[in-house]
Amino acid sequence: MIVVDTGALLALLDASEDNHPVVRDLYEENPHDWILPWAILPEVDYLVAKHLGANAQEAFLRDLADEAFSVEWGRDGDLAAARKICTRYRSLRLGLVDAAVIAMAERLNAQAIATLDLRHFGAVSIKGSPRLLPRDLAKS
Repeated sequence: MIVVDTGALLALLDASEDNHPVVRDLYEENPHDWILPWAILPEVDYLVAKHLGANAQEAFLRDLADEAFSVEWGRDGDLAAARKICTRYRSLRLGLVDAAVIAMAERLNAQAIATLDLRHFGAVSIKGSPRLLPRDLAKS
């Protein structure tokens, strides 16, 4: 299971993004392994609309509605866990989205987190020590 952060999903959707080829290959290996946390959806929607346009936004929303991606809607305790992560790593200024992704990855015992945000995810000690992809691809 790979829990997906905003940047990795944007790289998948944007063919002009530098990391698109490696993220696309990672996704195509097993798309059913990818889990989108609820918290990234509004952020991805906004950034797709702003940077890729209305057609890309419509395609993304259609894919979500057609269940092309698995979405994890959260459980009781996820927000409290995210708050604790934000408090513990206050100096990083993680924010709700990153903390929710981390909390969800911990709860689901994810094998990996797809993220391009190594400044935040690389600095946090994540329970279960999931790989950070694509960074850790060579460590497979």
